[in-house]
Amino acid sequence: MPYAEIVKKVHLILALVWLGCCVIGPAQAERVKDLASIQGVRTNQLIGYGLVVGLDGTGDQTIQTPFTVQSITSMLMEMGINLPPGTNLRLRNVAAVMVTATLPAFAQPGQLIDVTVSSMGNARSLRGGTLLMTPLKGANGQVYGMAQGNLLVGGFGAAASGSQVQVNHLSVGRITGGATVERAVPVALGQDNIVRLELNSTDFSNTKRIVEAINARFGAGVAAALDGRAIQVRTPEGSDQRVAFLADVESLNISRAEGQAKVIVNSRTGSVVMNHAATVEACAIAHGNLSVIISTEPVISQPGPFSSGQTVQAQRSTIEIKQESGMLTMVEGASLAEVVKALNAIGATPQDLLSILQAMKSAGALRADLEII
Repeated sequence: MPYAEIVKKVHLILALVWLGCCVIGPAQAERVKDLASIQGVRTNQLIGYGLVVGLDGTGDQTIQTPFTVQSITSMLMEMGINLPPGTNLRLRNVAAVMVTATLPAFAQPGQLIDVTVSSMGNARSLRGGTLLMTPLKGANGQVYGMAQGNLLVGGFGAAASGSQVQVNHLSVGRITGGATVERAVPVALGQDNIVRLELNSTDFSNTKRIVEAINARFGAGVAAALDGRAIQVRTPEGSDQRVAFLADVESLNISRAEGQAKVIVNSRTGSVVMNHAATVEACAIAHGNLSVIISTEPVISQPGPFSSGQTVQAQRSTIEIKQESGMLTMVEGASLAEVVKALNAIGATPQDLLSILQAMKSAGALRADLEII
């Protein structure tokens, strides 16, 4: 066979292989760590009340926020400073704030975590302020951290002669590494050589796939499904082997299960989000808007010349009703793209979709769970 024909056939085979890869595509898979978490390995919320000082006259107004003055008085008394009775403090450089933080799992004393500082009074800005030492408590009332440091506010504002300019939000700041962990949260991991995997959402299909993947990798009987969300896994005895084992479990890839068809509607903002599994059966929709416009104009009635009458101002109202024609339109979609295209063809706005989707769900034409938040 001539060399040119061999090269031509090789190129043809490579082209067919490339085309097959494009048509088939890689198998969609997700890691176990993206679908589930280990029971007990969790974060904890911390909160504290503190004071921010060093503000440039943008702190709390003490008349409307008396708790700021009470906090300052208590702090000074703890430092051995007793204010004379009847002292009227008017400190515009101080603001009362709430300090929040998230304590990561396995955090040890001495580690640093980020904190968020939010004004709870009427301070105009926390820019340039310094947070005084603030204890951070957990849900059980125990202190797990101490926060202090200079705030970083991602905004800017200026005011003069009645004019004001503001960029972003000035009442919330953040301190990177602003809190020191003082107490660790005990985590019971691997008691009796057993851990539990908890799926982020209840799904029997994903639970079955994870159990099969773990048993195929480490042997039969290592993993067992307890219900649609919890999986019991047997681990090695040593802590080092247990950590390596859990790392391998989290890195396992499983085939992605088909998600539940769902439509999320936010009635306050008008946002509508549909996943790829949402479809619509054949149905006819008539959509039209009815608007009522009421306008009021002042009417001046003046008396005739040389008369004893007075000028009178009255109001004249005009009512106008507009109704758009709503023709029946066939809507059918086997995919999300077709559903969106069909709804856009009707001319439905996000607010109109709220009523349309509810009517389609009641008629049984929407193949998805409709959730209104």
